[in-house]
Amino acid sequence: MSSLPTTDLFTDRLVLRTWSPDDLGAVLGGTRLPHWARDFPAEGDRVIAGFTAERPESLGAYGQRLITERAGGLVIGSIGLFWPPSDGVLEVGYGVVASRRGRGYATEATRAMVAYGLTAPGVHTVCASVELSNPASVRVLEKAGLERWSEDGTTARFRAGAAASPR
Repeated sequence: MSSLPTTDLFTDRLVLRTWSPDDLGAVLGGTRLPHWARDFPAEGDRVIAGFTAERPESLGAYGQRLITERAGGLVIGSIGLFWPPSDGVLEVGYGVVASRRGRGYATEATRAMVAYGLTAPGVHTVCASVELSNPASVRVLEKAGLERWSEDGTTARFRAGAAASPR
């Protein structure tokens, strides 16, 4: 689907890899694959699969990926940068299935994806928006090293810049 080269990203416990045609087709078709966690895909993963199917460019090197546990190889969620950047800014989004939450996976994946996004040509900022009613996701962004730069009472906006990449 994509002619752009892709590279798997590795963290201590995870592999962030581009969606395969098989994974994409299975999510869209409602078929279960054996290398998925029992509760994958979650609703957000189905939304991202639809988004990706409509925008094949989102499967490029700086696009959408599956979050896979290195130990066992199970797909446990999705993460991605919404390509192309707008005025040097990319947005990151993520989700981890309920059975794997509370283990720091979302923070680990977000930290890696943000750092990688900041290497994209012409990108100087990676940002994320989160509803304040979702304190776990707010904490993920804080722990991943993004700075809260605005909020409007219902949504907080976070960012990381190339000069001060996430820790």
